[in-house]
Amino acid sequence: MGRFVVGIVGNFNLINDEYPAYAAGKMNCDALSKVANVIPIIVPSSPEFTTVDELIAMCDGFLFTGGRPNVHPSNYGVEATAAHGDFDRDRDALTLPLIKRAVSIGLPIFGICRGFQEVAVAMGATLHPEIRELDGRMNHRMPPDGTLAEKFAIRHEVTFRSDGIFSKILGSDRIETNTLHGQGIADAGDRLIIDGWASDGTPEALYVKDAPGYTYSVQWHPEWNAENDPISKRLFTAFGDAVRDYGNAQ
Repeated sequence: MGRFVVGIVGNFNLINDEYPAYAAGKMNCDALSKVANVIPIIVPSSPEFTTVDELIAMCDGFLFTGGRPNVHPSNYGVEATAAHGDFDRDRDALTLPLIKRAVSIGLPIFGICRGFQEVAVAMGATLHPEIRELDGRMNHRMPPDGTLAEKFAIRHEVTFRSDGIFSKILGSDRIETNTLHGQGIADAGDRLIIDGWASDGTPEALYVKDAPGYTYSVQWHPEWNAENDPISKRLFTAFGDAVRDYGNAQ
């Protein structure tokens, strides 16, 4: 039996401001291949090229990664403002129904940063457009200057429920993480279990209540240095195990 396949929804961008492309970060592919031990494939982030059913038939799991554009607020019943930033409506149109379908059938998903927010919105949550503007919140955004290593450096603590699933996976109810996001969950709704928070109260880890499969998502970026970071290793290993369990059951 060969390795199972995980789809990564590739972000749309313009190379040199003129050449349109769909891409996913190499560190995401590395984490999937070298830690989760699955085959990563990049899926264009538009329903123009494929359907949810076709993707479900092709893949044994999905990784929803970070991205500069935000989930459009119309997806959670809010009018867009300048504070909501840039959008990728095509990615929304593909990922939100894909997440709902995957969750319903127990197909493993793992959300990171924007992917965390996509899972949240797909399950009925709302988002704050700019959490650094809320009283008592820190600035979670990526530092504007510095090397890649400096931008992905550890910046704050995350605390989990002592009896929660993340404490079980990670072997601790308190870790330190990087942070590179501007938005955050406002109202989690009825489907989400928030299982980890930053010290300022920002939700940082979640899963879907009563879901039949793996739905664990995090607001930070565990793909950075995933081969060497013990916390990242445990997250991607757990995801890989869930993908194999699902694939073997089909």
